Amino acid sequence: MALTREQIAMRVAQEFQDGSYVNLGIGIPTLAANYVPDGVDVMLQSENGLLGMGRYPTEAEVDADMINAGKETVTASVGASIFDSAESFGMIRGGHVDFTVLGAFEVDVNGNIASWMIPGKLVKGMGGAMDLVAGAKNIIVTMTHADKHGNSKLLQSCTLPLTGVNCITQIITDLAVLDVADGAYHLRERAPGVTVEEIQEKTAGTLIVDGDIPEMKIK
Repeated sequence: MALTREQIAMRVAQEFQDGSYVNLGIGIPTLAANYVPDGVDVMLQSENGLLGMGRYPTEAEVDADMINAGKETVTASVGASIFDSAESFGMIRGGHVDFTVLGAFEVDVNGNIASWMIPGKLVKGMGGAMDLVAGAKNIIVTMTHADKHGNSKLLQSCTLPLTGVNCITQIITDLAVLDVADGAYHLRERAPGVTVEEIQEKTAGTLIVDGDIPEMKIK
């Protein structure tokens, strides 16, 4: 059975390493702030100038001035720092972000990502994505495996304008966990109840399946 948005966020949070600086993109990635595993201490960074972003607030905790890059209200964790966006982008461009988690319209087997523009549709702007794909040490993409029409979003070659080239290391979808290397997707885990055959059917790019593929462990 395909994962929900929250379950995708739970699975990506399992990739966070203790002591890491992590940037969360808009959409599914931001949900990961609620699922950082116990015993793992990470500093979540938002490009609008918050280092130490916490989980989403309860109704009683809402502070209209405490927002993330997607203009959603958030909390601040113990030890958080607030600074201007110029310093925030200096942190990103300087290579001080260990992980970034981004959404995408398309990805391909060469590690390219298209995440900011669909020609003919209104575009608000690139945001921080282009800086993040250039400056972050590890880039994880979270998205649905196929679009609402059932078309694969994991392609042999992206068709939309690119955000970054040869930069993605891992993809976590509602169906699978995949690594991107050597011009192919490498299947590592499958969602509970999802078959390898279903993942193969919905992956347009080259997919390598090596041995038995375990199910994801979603807490």
